[in-house]
Order: sequence, then structure tokens, then C-alpha cells
Amino acid sequence: MKKILFSMLILVLLVMQISAVSASSSEARQAWYDAKEARLDAQIEHVSAKADYAVDKTDENLQAVIDTGKEVLNLALDETQAWLEWKKIEAEENPNVPEDIVEAIQQDVEDNLAVLDELREDVDSVETQLELGITFLKIIGKYFELLADVARNTGSMWVYIGETYSERVSAYEETLRETAESMQDNEEIIGLLDEALDEIETANENIENAAEAYSEVDYPGTPFIKFAEGNSYLTAAKANLMAAQGYLVNAYNAILQG
Repeated sequence: MKKILFSMLILVLLVMQISAVSASSSEARQAWYDAKEARLDAQIEHVSAKADYAVDKTDENLQAVIDTGKEVLNLALDETQAWLEWKKIEAEENPNVPEDIVEAIQQDVEDNLAVLDELREDVDSVETQLELGITFLKIIGKYFELLADVARNTGSMWVYIGETYSERVSAYEETLRETAESMQDNEEIIGLLDEALDEIETANENIENAAEAYSEVDYPGTPFIKFAEGNSYLTAAKANLMAAQGYLVNAYNAILQG
């Protein structure tokens, strides 16, 4: 019974680790949200400036289009930087992430921050509406490249955590099953453990699918579609493992009741 209690404690601690979000990581995520809001506000001003110029094509209105457009591009770069920094902190502060994945994300982020500095210089040099359009297209092209590597390695990080969680849940299920099989009138308990095992197996399939989707996060291609696909599989896997945990808790309680 002590073995079961210890396994339960380990499982609870692991769930707490996975669910916890550090203050620093949370702040970095909020900084990204704030940067996104600032960019959206600037985008509204830019659209308004373009509308004014369409009605009254003065030099002043044209300059407003260029200035607000440059502001949008700079804030878009700030938003991208905030996302990169959030992902870097998220990896560094998670004790469940292996060092090689952390280092890969750190290197991706550092490389991409250098690219952002180059793009800011391009934005600063814009003087005409034509240059604004060309720079916009350049940034859009780089945007997918900037985020693809970090997104792929972030996916690898969450797959690793999911696999670790699944292994712990599986180990707990095996411990409970070993105990249950030595008991009389154990049909109900075995039934609960079978339900848990089904959920674990489905979770593992979803984790494998997530890993495959994340491996295809690359540019050119459809990096964000694949990243979203991987996220969906991991969300499903999390639901499966939480359901399995529920069955295991019920089985544990049934064992205690004899």
C-alpha cells in the first residue's frame, strides 16, 4: 500500500509541475499579448491613414500612411520578439525539458533576434510608399522563417513532457493493477484500470501524432497549420491522460475499500 501511495504522490506532483506556469513565463506571455494589442491598434491607425489619403491625396496624408505603416511594421517585429522571448523563458524554466531541447530553442531565439534587428533597420530606412510595401512583403516572408524553428522545437518540448507524463501514469496503472490482481472480487477495479489503460493508449497515439505534426513545422510549407495541428493532438492527449487519472483515482479508492 505504501508503494501505491508513493506512486500517487509522484503522479500528483508531476501534474502540478505540468500545470504550473512560473511568474516569469506568465509575464513574458502577457508581454506578448500586450505587444499584439499595440500592433493591432497601430494597424487601425494605418488603415485610417490610408482611407484619408484615398480621399485627399496630399503630401501630408501620404506621409501619414508611410509613418503609420512603419509603426505597424516595428510593432509587428516587437510582437515577434516578445513571442520568441516568451518561448525561450518557457523552455528555460520548465524542469521537465531536457537540456538539448532548451539549448536548441535558445539558439533559435538568439539567431532570430539578430534577424529582427536587421529588419528594423530596413523599416527605419523606408521613405516612400513603394519601399513600405516592399519591406512589408520582406517581413512577411521572414516572419514564417523566424517562428518555424522555434515552434518546431517548442513542439518537441511539449511532446517530451507529454511522453514523460504518460509514462508516469502508465507506471501508476501497472502498480494498481498488480495490487488489484491479488485481490478477491476485483472485477470492478480491473474494469476501471482497463478504462484507464484505453485512455493511456489513446493518449500515446495522440502524442505520436503531435510529434509527427511538429516535425513538419518548416518553411516553406504550412508551419503554423502543422503547429496548430500538433497543439490539437497534445490537447487531446492531455484530456486522455486526465481521464485516465480519474479512473485510476477511482480504482485506488476501490482498493482502499477492499
